[in-house]
Amino acid sequence: MRRIKYYDKEHDQTYVYLTNLFEAPPLQIAILYVNRWKVEIFFKWVKLHLRIKRFWGESPNAVKTQIWIAVCTFVLVAILRQRLKIHHSLNEMLQILSVSAFDKTPVNQLFMKIDNKNQEPPISNQLNFFDL
Repeated sequence: MRRIKYYDKEHDQTYVYLTNLFEAPPLQIAILYVNRWKVEIFFKWVKLHLRIKRFWGESPNAVKTQIWIAVCTFVLVAILRQRLKIHHSLNEMLQILSVSAFDKTPVNQLFMKIDNKNQEPPISNQLNFFDL
């Protein structure tokens, strides 16, 4: 194993890497690890926000196409959320849209229905059983 120590002036951090690349210069190894970390963060974001559970194709083109379709969907829902001033999270909106994909209800009315269902029920004289 080879131990590489790298100091990042911008963030005032020292990083230590272990590698089996003996021929590469230390700066190149540090850059490789930083770029690898960026890729890991990107795929974590994809899993959390784009709801891609698995890739349908194995070719680079199929993977890129599926990611771009998911990104476009995410952006369109974010624009819809902003324009209609919807208070649901993007994940809630995607879930609502997925279950009503074949519904003919206009989108703005669809979210109005959901907002009305989430309102508190009217106060009644009925006592709660567990009211302490």
